[in-house]
Amino acid sequence: MASNENVRFGQFKNKGKDTKERRQRRIDVNVKLRKEKKDEQIQKRRNVDVSESLEVSPLQERHTNCTLARLMTLEEIIAGVTSQNPDLQFKATQGVRKLLSRERNAPLDEVIASGLVPHLVGFLAHDCSTMQFEAAWALTNIASGHSEHTKVVVDDGAVPALVHLVASPHLHISEQCIWALGNIAGDGPILRDLVLKHGVIAPLLSILTSSLVSSLPVSYQRNITWTLSNLCRNKNPPPPMTAVQQMLPALTQLVLSVDVEVVADACWALSYLTDGANDRIGMVIEAGVVPRLVQLLGSPELSILTPTLRAVGNMVTGTDEQTQMVINAGALPFFESLLQHARSSVQKEAAWTVSNVTAGRTEQIQAVIDAGLLPGIVQVLKKGEFKAQREAVWAVTNLTSGGTVGQIVKLVQLGLLEPLLGLLNVKDSKLLLVILDALENVFSAAQQVDETTSLCLMVEELGGVDRLEVLQTHPNEDVYKAALNLITKYFSEEEEDIHDLAPEVLENAFEFQVSSQESNFTF
Repeated sequence: MASNENVRFGQFKNKGKDTKERRQRRIDVNVKLRKEKKDEQIQKRRNVDVSESLEVSPLQERHTNCTLARLMTLEEIIAGVTSQNPDLQFKATQGVRKLLSRERNAPLDEVIASGLVPHLVGFLAHDCSTMQFEAAWALTNIASGHSEHTKVVVDDGAVPALVHLVASPHLHISEQCIWALGNIAGDGPILRDLVLKHGVIAPLLSILTSSLVSSLPVSYQRNITWTLSNLCRNKNPPPPMTAVQQMLPALTQLVLSVDVEVVADACWALSYLTDGANDRIGMVIEAGVVPRLVQLLGSPELSILTPTLRAVGNMVTGTDEQTQMVINAGALPFFESLLQHARSSVQKEAAWTVSNVTAGRTEQIQAVIDAGLLPGIVQVLKKGEFKAQREAVWAVTNLTSGGTVGQIVKLVQLGLLEPLLGLLNVKDSKLLLVILDALENVFSAAQQVDETTSLCLMVEELGGVDRLEVLQTHPNEDVYKAALNLITKYFSEEEEDIHDLAPEVLENAFEFQVSSQESNFTF
């Protein structure tokens, strides 16, 4: 029975021979750029009234104590909300909003337990716009809490009422309701689909396609984009295809914005939509957004670069044709600098993207070479953090699996062997299997041109034989067998001859020599 390591081992170029799966390595948690912490930060947002923040300077302390003293108690709020006096109801609704807008320790559980949520939902239909706004703000903050908090808001019927108010002629009410719906949709696929089911897309698109969109406050544009991104997120299951088709035209316009936050959230939305099956990747590509995403690969803003790189990386996990569209748009030249980025997370994501291109056709591998990306990949192997090194290993293994002899020669000439052999001491058995497969591929290329002896000399000189011998005692049986296979095939009987020949090739430092005909070379 195949081991778990071999399951993944068969999912890259030419190992499993399955073109639908050979690039699909997103299941590996080490590949994910967006950590859980990042997800939590952008998933929900609470509207905090900074004027009532508990974090103040000593000079403000006296004034703040007075402000806090004016906050209504929960008992007073309950009494006001449940009274028949409109003025008291408004004052109490504003009071609960202020109570929930504290920067720390907002009493969400207490407010929910007091039974105020149904009243707040009811106030969304009030004929007073200021009451609607205060109620929507309070519900936004309740929905920004844990899933249990959000569920209470939904169960009490807030979604249809909030969707209705998205079309409010009062921008501050519309914006607050959009914010609340973004919090609800960000809770997960079930509530996301509930918000979609209640028809939120139509009023959102109506706003974005109106002639007044350019005059909207920037905070409004940011909130509507962020809410759209939450409507695109989560993939178990992914958002309905009809909803995606509706949202894509708006997203292709939003990525053209001059506002950093708008562009960043639009790119996150596209990254979510491309994190799936090939037909979904195809929908995004067909929307015509690829040229803009490629342009944004050069953005100095990390908040934009991060989701853009993820979206482009997702696209090249698709078919060869989809990958070629990204290449044709001019994406690859950007990766020379991305592989050297100061952030290791960017290096890792860039190496992952390149690995999915080198899993493609021979001409796509050549495009990677022509873009000058191999030196960067080798450098990541040498000095990158482990997670980036891991993706660089996949990049070179994919290349050696599907590339021509000449392409493999080019990679070795650039110094592949030293860092690759150096990684044979890692503890990750999955990665070891990938490295050993790359070495087997390089030896196979050498055999095709009768250069096995030269390659053996190079590997021995770099200490590779010693490392392979250590792996013969590895606890993982697959690693042990792969290492033993290399030693048996290439180093067992001819070891003495290799030592005798070593002085003759030291002058060339065991480098490949390639003529104009790529098939005529020596190791």
